[in-house]
Amino acid sequence: MPTRPHGMHPRHPGLRARAAGRARVGALVAVVALLVGACSAFTPTTAPATPTDFAGVVAELENVGIDVNRVVSGEAGCDDQRLSRTAIGFDARGLDQATTVRIHLYAFKDQQVYDELRATVDACARSYVTDPAAFGAVDEPPYVLAGSGPWTPSFKDALRTALQQAAVGG
Repeated sequence: MPTRPHGMHPRHPGLRARAAGRARVGALVAVVALLVGACSAFTPTTAPATPTDFAGVVAELENVGIDVNRVVSGEAGCDDQRLSRTAIGFDARGLDQATTVRIHLYAFKDQQVYDELRATVDACARSYVTDPAAFGAVDEPPYVLAGSGPWTPSFKDALRTALQQAAVGG
């Protein structure tokens, strides 16, 4: 009668070797899963985008072909002190906008302040817009651009593009 190593079953001589192989594969899968989980704990998260300052807004306007001149900080276009703290008035033209227009940028601290004061911008604009049909406005929270127009289509699109870029930090 042949002799077998201790623990080997006579009908399945490779059973022990296969079981050991499966155990090694299982252990390897467990180690890889732990490593992947541990690495994801140290993956840095991206900070939320923050809106740019006025210099960044001007840079974005220039990037889309709009010239900015006669900048006045605190110029809301009306006597509303809350808006004056957020407002900057400037002249702009470019692209298909051959006529210079006066625009007011209202840069709010965050979405909550934007929501609280957005209707105030329209009320303020009624005091400096002489032709309501020519009123132009572009909203991209936390910013509002508003002014007398008319604004040409390409000019208004470029204002919107620049404001969108500025709203996410350029």
